[in-house]
Amino acid sequence: MNIQYKSIITFLLIFLSFKNADAIVPHIDINHTRQKAKQCLVYCKLKGYSTRYCILIDMSLPSGVKRFMVWDFRKNDTLFSGLVSHGCGINPWSGIWSKDKPTFSNTINGHCTSLGKYRVNERAGSAWGIHVKYYLTGLENTNNNAYVRQVVLHSWEQVPDKEVYPNGTPEDWGCPAISNNTMKLVDALLRDQKKHLLLWIYN
Repeated sequence: MNIQYKSIITFLLIFLSFKNADAIVPHIDINHTRQKAKQCLVYCKLKGYSTRYCILIDMSLPSGVKRFMVWDFRKNDTLFSGLVSHGCGINPWSGIWSKDKPTFSNTINGHCTSLGKYRVNERAGSAWGIHVKYYLTGLENTNNNAYVRQVVLHSWEQVPDKEVYPNGTPEDWGCPAISNNTMKLVDALLRDQKKHLLLWIYN
C-alpha cells in the first residue's frame, strides 16, 4: 500500500468518526418528556398550580445540550428550551468538571443540584445575568433545603444560548441558571401567570 493511498484511507476514517460523533449527540427525548409532563399536570391539578405551563429540567442529559424546557400543557409540547447549569459539588465553581455526570444532593453548602419538584415563587432582583431571579420552594425531601440554600432560578452570563456539546455549561452552586436570552423569555412568561408554575428537576 503506497503512502498516498494510506493517507486517503486515514482521512476517510477520521471523517467518518466525526460523522458518527455528530450522529449520536444526545438530545431531549420527547416521548419521555411527555410522560414527565403528564405526571406534572396531575400534580399541578392536585396542588392548584398552573395547568398552562410548567418547567422541566432533564438532568440525564449532558450539560452541553438543551435540557431546560418550558412545557405547554395545551400543545403537549415544548414552548422553548435552553441550556441550564447544575451544581459543581466539590469541584471549583464555573468549571465543567461534571458536565456528563452531576452529583445530586440536598445538603446545605454541598453546592449540588437537588432533584425534585419546586414551586416557582416571587420575582426579585439578582446580582446575576439580567438581574432577575425567582425564588424556589423545594416540595420534596430531596430538595426541601432549597430556600435555605438560596437556590433560585436566574440567568448567568456564562451560560450560552446555543448548544456546546461535547463541552459543558459552566457549573454553579446548585441553582438552575439559564442564559440571559432564555431568562428574558421565562421572565415575560412568569410575569403573565396568575398561578405558581411547577419546576421539576429530574434525572
